[in-house]
Amino acid sequence: MNQYELSVSRVINAPAAAIYAVFADYAYGHTAVLPKPYFTGMTVTKGGYGAGTEIIVNMNVMGTKVTYNMVVTEPEPGRVLQEEDKAAGVLTTFTVDPVNNGQAANVTLHTRARTAPGLRGWLEKLITPPISRKIYNEELDLLEKHLATVPAA
Repeated sequence: MNQYELSVSRVINAPAAAIYAVFADYAYGHTAVLPKPYFTGMTVTKGGYGAGTEIIVNMNVMGTKVTYNMVVTEPEPGRVLQEEDKAAGVLTTFTVDPVNNGQAANVTLHTRARTAPGLRGWLEKLITPPISRKIYNEELDLLEKHLATVPAA
């Protein structure tokens, strides 16, 4: 199968539960940390918090507009959250592991995505991971700023 994978990790100085809560909150928290102009919209179509939530995510990266119909699951509630668009072949995982006696957390964003066959797929594998890493690092920057503005749980 033609696919690529990429990950970005960072230690964030906030409790794991607070970080996870931001990612799981599709009505407000998660939307607040999506970097513009790449994410042009996110609409909750079912649920709104954690497993069972369904969202439509609109992206515009380098002039290419894409819409994903994602379903949210929690393989390990409180630690691992996943968004998947089975039709597009995209799975993004948010993993939050406590460090420093719970005062901080290692946050990992990981994506596995199907590519087109042939030359187009080869180009996707070459170009998409570095761009996605940049976007994920911006998302982690926004997460840090967002956590600094919300009251501690």
